[in-house]
Amino acid sequence: MNLKRFTAKSSRDALAMVKAAFGDDAVVMSTKPCAEGVEVLAMAPESIQQIERVGSAPALPAMPSAAPVQPARQSLAARAPARVEPRLDAEIAQDVEQLQMSTLTFQDYVRDRMLRRREAERTAEMVPEPPPAPPAAPPVVAPIEAARARHAARREVPVLRDEVPAAPRNEPVQAPAGATAAGPALATRGEQVEMMTELRSMRGLIEQRFGALAFMEKLQRQPRQARLAQRLLDAGFSPALIRKLAESLPLDGDESLWAAGILERNLPTGEREAPLEDTGGIYALIGATGVGKTTSTAKLAAAFATRHGASNLGLITLDAYRVGAHEQLRTYGRILGVPVHTAHDRASLEDLLELLAAKRMVLIDTAGMAQRDTRTRELLEMLSHRSINRLLVVNASAQGETIEDQLAAYGAPSCRGLVLSKLDEAVKLGPALDSMIRHKLKVLAVANGQRVPEDWHRLSANALVQRALKSAGGPAWRLDENDVSLIFAGMPAATSAAASPLRAG
Repeated sequence: MNLKRFTAKSSRDALAMVKAAFGDDAVVMSTKPCAEGVEVLAMAPESIQQIERVGSAPALPAMPSAAPVQPARQSLAARAPARVEPRLDAEIAQDVEQLQMSTLTFQDYVRDRMLRRREAERTAEMVPEPPPAPPAAPPVVAPIEAARARHAARREVPVLRDEVPAAPRNEPVQAPAGATAAGPALATRGEQVEMMTELRSMRGLIEQRFGALAFMEKLQRQPRQARLAQRLLDAGFSPALIRKLAESLPLDGDESLWAAGILERNLPTGEREAPLEDTGGIYALIGATGVGKTTSTAKLAAAFATRHGASNLGLITLDAYRVGAHEQLRTYGRILGVPVHTAHDRASLEDLLELLAAKRMVLIDTAGMAQRDTRTRELLEMLSHRSINRLLVVNASAQGETIEDQLAAYGAPSCRGLVLSKLDEAVKLGPALDSMIRHKLKVLAVANGQRVPEDWHRLSANALVQRALKSAGGPAWRLDENDVSLIFAGMPAATSAAASPLRAG
């Protein structure tokens, strides 16, 4: 069947085009309005025989009788005015008798056939073995079905998400071993948790990057802040403390003098208090291996004996782990004329404290242990006597991260104060002072050499800060503007919250 579509401004013009194409016996299938005016679907008269074969086929389903029967072959004479010759009316009546099938009925037949085909395809997808393919459509309906399929495809709503690929028809999906009905739900819940974790990580990364970029942009717009940040980084101060200082920098004045004043006011020292050798009491010097606890004990003991006499001094050592470790303190004791007692456990320590209760000052030298050693906790429990004041000895030349770890392991907030040892070996004093400032720990004394007791001092906050700002590493360790940007760009935004608020006055 050769169908052709004609469009014109009016029905009369469209029918004239049909007549010119197929002659007076042309078959009009449908007429409907369109954007150009009227659309007429017609076919040649030779297609009537094909339609007759379709109408007489045994597989043709029963057509609904509710619709009014209209002649399938509507010639131009049927739609033309009444002045057309009677010969055409006779031909129309003869065609109706032969065909007995209306245009509307033919359309219903095509629609029903398409629905049955779709239902068969849907059923075939649900069955492992696909059913036999339905009989091929007659050539008369193939163009109509193709046109209707294209029209339906254009009207389908587009899908804006990725479709899940379906398993092949003949290959059923194999469930994993041990899977239950709750498997998909658990998998979905796990995917949601993983997605939320990734979103939180992405949010933290975005906040970190934007915070660093905003800070670096501020440094570029304010050269005074950039110079201050670079100088403090060269001195060894942490980026967290530097950011606090840079954000609080006033608009005018010398940035270095202002920063030095802020650091001095926030560095606790014992310069306004009586020195330890005049205060007296029971002190236990604790700290990591090699920080100078025994030497610091000897210096404090010599300073006290010089002022108040060796008879008022008591010395105890707990260093029974290392071979001959207590001999060093015994040598200092012999020089001072003070006997040195050894305590192996808490009970013997308490007995010695009762024995030396009449002494004005009692100094306890402890064993050097790494901050992550399991015996460190045992040592702190042994020194938990209510009358013992703990002094934490910190190596001033250690790295900032190492000092932080030691402060946490030895419970620095519960100590009476700190002793900065090996000040003469420290190239940069900034890391140690940075930890003291952020944790608000008091520096009671400093040791800057091996001489006893000449290298035992008390320094003011001003002296410590000025020494820290003047110290700088070698040329290979000095930072330029690009290095400063690199450090702050990689610094987590949360580290700024780790710094304690600095007092401006």
